Amino acid sequence: MPLTPHPLPLIVPVPIHYAPVGTSDEKRDRERIEILGELHGEVMIFQPLSIKEISRGGCLVETTFPLHLNSLHDVRLTLGDRSVVMKGRVAHCRISDVEQEIVTYRSGVEFIEMNDRVRDVIKDFIEAIKAGRRLG
Repeated sequence: MPLTPHPLPLIVPVPIHYAPVGTSDEKRDRERIEILGELHGEVMIFQPLSIKEISRGGCLVETTFPLHLNSLHDVRLTLGDRSVVMKGRVAHCRISDVEQEIVTYRSGVEFIEMNDRVRDVIKDFIEAIKAGRRLG
């Protein structure tokens, strides 16, 4: 029985334009310098989380990653048809579940630096939940 050769993946070279720092092709209006050694930083990325409990002063959230104690985060909540963003401080964090290779964490987040609009949206959301439960 003759063997059929496996087709190789088609690889097409793509030209890449590289302009070293400081050349005339730069579009920056400020000088950028190369770091010799290491310089560390962090980036803020919105990650999904589940809100398990909420109050006017904070919430209990569930994530698949730990939140560092006392770290500050921008927290975006969609409460009914309204969305708010406020600062939150992690008050506590613990492992709540381990299932196969997935670890789940529960963290208490204290709301800080809330403006009146955010405060009112949270208050209205909580009151609407309580009213719905009294009727149901």
